[in-house]
Amino acid sequence: MRILIGILATTCVYAQTPDAREIIRKSVDRDFYDFSKVKDYTYTEYEVDREYDAKGNLKKTETTTDEVLILGGRPYEKLIAKDDKPLDEKKAKKEQEEMDKELVKREHMSDRDKVKLEKERAEERAYLREIPDAFDFKIVGEDTVSGKPTWVIEATPRSAYKVKDSKANLLLKIRGKVWIDQAEYRWVKVEAEALQGLSFGLGLFKIEPGGTFTFEQTRVNDEVWLPTRLFIRGQARLAYVKKLRVEAEITYRDYKKFQTDSRIVPTPEQ
Repeated sequence: MRILIGILATTCVYAQTPDAREIIRKSVDRDFYDFSKVKDYTYTEYEVDREYDAKGNLKKTETTTDEVLILGGRPYEKLIAKDDKPLDEKKAKKEQEEMDKELVKREHMSDRDKVKLEKERAEERAYLREIPDAFDFKIVGEDTVSGKPTWVIEATPRSAYKVKDSKANLLLKIRGKVWIDQAEYRWVKVEAEALQGLSFGLGLFKIEPGGTFTFEQTRVNDEVWLPTRLFIRGQARLAYVKKLRVEAEITYRDYKKFQTDSRIVPTPEQ
């Protein structure tokens, strides 16, 4: 009888052990749901860019602050401060004029064009659906993040994986760990390392192998998970030539629910 109880107990333990790939699959599906809800919130985006010399001494720091608004049902970034100082009157007026032009443009879009644009935005992230198949996953522990229990899952790219979307080639160039909320299957935190060079902006900005990335998000208004921090560190090559040691840190704050009956109107001409 004791042997039978032991066998049953062991079976129950294994049956309750979650499968890492299924956890990831569920989390990817739910991320798409939250992506569609980003347009329901306005927020402030604060970016700090740091540049270091070959000895690791800080050479330059630049900051930008953007107010992210909802124009025509989609987010729009409006620069409101540079190097922690509000824009002067001339630059602020220019930013407002550019926003007004974009608002008019979006309000005059046909329904057909709006549907097309939304489809394109979704397709930009479609390659993320390949994540569950592009990596080998392993649960390496559990952790508590922001008071919530999470699984810590290690992800290593599968060298034999054949991508379906060309953008998914990026996935095979990184490895990392993902902290996933056990109650809602949300990505609470991600730490990743570049195994190969990663190019951005038509190849003008390239992160060298060994560069690291950290991404964090939290639950907002008890209904949606939204980003709180993105941090990138590594050697970078700018415009194919200049090699730099850089850090970029973006924090997201002041999330506010955008009222569907609210309407931003262009500033009247003076």
